[in-house]
Amino acid sequence: MAASYKNQKIYSSLVVNGVLILICFLWLLPTLGVFITSLRNSQDIFTSGWWTVLPHKENMQTDEIKVDASVNVDEPMEIEGVTATFEELRQGVTLPDGRMLTWYGNKRTRTIIVTEEQWVGFFSKPMTLDNYVDVLTGKEIRFTDASGNEIIRKGNNLGSAFLNSIAVAVPATIIPILIAAFAAFGFSWLNFPGRGLIFTMVVAILVVPLQISLVPILQDYTKLNLNGTFLGIWLAHTGFGLPLATYLLFNYMSTLPRDLLEAAYMDGASNFTIFTRLILPLSVPALASFAIFQFLWVWNDYLIALVFLGDKSRVVTYALASIVGEKGQDWHLLTSGAFVSMLLPLAVFFALQRFFVRGLLAGSVKG
Repeated sequence: MAASYKNQKIYSSLVVNGVLILICFLWLLPTLGVFITSLRNSQDIFTSGWWTVLPHKENMQTDEIKVDASVNVDEPMEIEGVTATFEELRQGVTLPDGRMLTWYGNKRTRTIIVTEEQWVGFFSKPMTLDNYVDVLTGKEIRFTDASGNEIIRKGNNLGSAFLNSIAVAVPATIIPILIAAFAAFGFSWLNFPGRGLIFTMVVAILVVPLQISLVPILQDYTKLNLNGTFLGIWLAHTGFGLPLATYLLFNYMSTLPRDLLEAAYMDGASNFTIFTRLILPLSVPALASFAIFQFLWVWNDYLIALVFLGDKSRVVTYALASIVGEKGQDWHLLTSGAFVSMLLPLAVFFALQRFFVRGLLAGSVKG
């Protein structure tokens, strides 16, 4: 009985781990493809897939045979011990030792290419960082397309857009966290008239689509000369993020031990002291969880940045959309730009992910 239970537990563990590994593989595979493509030159991208940089077998030319002028190419010919017609050689003829004979060009070339399958190792084709330099700067870009034509383009200056995104995302993450933390503390531990009604209104705002508020806010910004400024987009993201931030932080702060606050009150601590010395340090998991949500949402936002900033101070998402519109066939630029836009969000997530699950599960277990 015990052995059967142990075997069932091992089997269940293998199934769960296998499914998780499969999910991770499916998630990482496109990311790996984007990264490898961003390091390849334009000609290689159009002529072969990104997976060809991994170890694989490939037909490599090992020799070249010149057919003697006395040989009649309109009749079957004997080459390397094999008799074949011109049409068969054009399609490729495999020798007993595994090599392949392929006629190159028309009959007048009288040239046969000998190829053989060989293992090709990692990054057998040249990799380059020029794609990142081209997409991050606004200088002139020169590259060769699949047809061998030289293309001249102007870079999109993604480096400037990257800095603009940081200037938007960091304050638009910190400001709503601070305001929501004060609000959640008040809703959790302070008694004041209308507390329940106000909190219900805050939660109800979560179901209101932000798109319906864009035009009224834009009209107000135009009157206040805030349109196209960083302050305007900070305030917009703060307003849109506050309801969710307040709700998440309230769920966490309301589960903190009441004895700690009562002891602090008895020692004469003020509400502000309790908030800064007790509530904030204990609420780090919830604060980190919302910081991840808010930062990723603001960083990946396109609509609000388009409405309130426009082309004046373009962010990464706006710049990437411009690259797609202007250079839709230049995959080496698109993939390098996409990978640059992924770096900071991934760094933020991995830096704060240890708090993520703790913050999300806060308040789910009582007692």
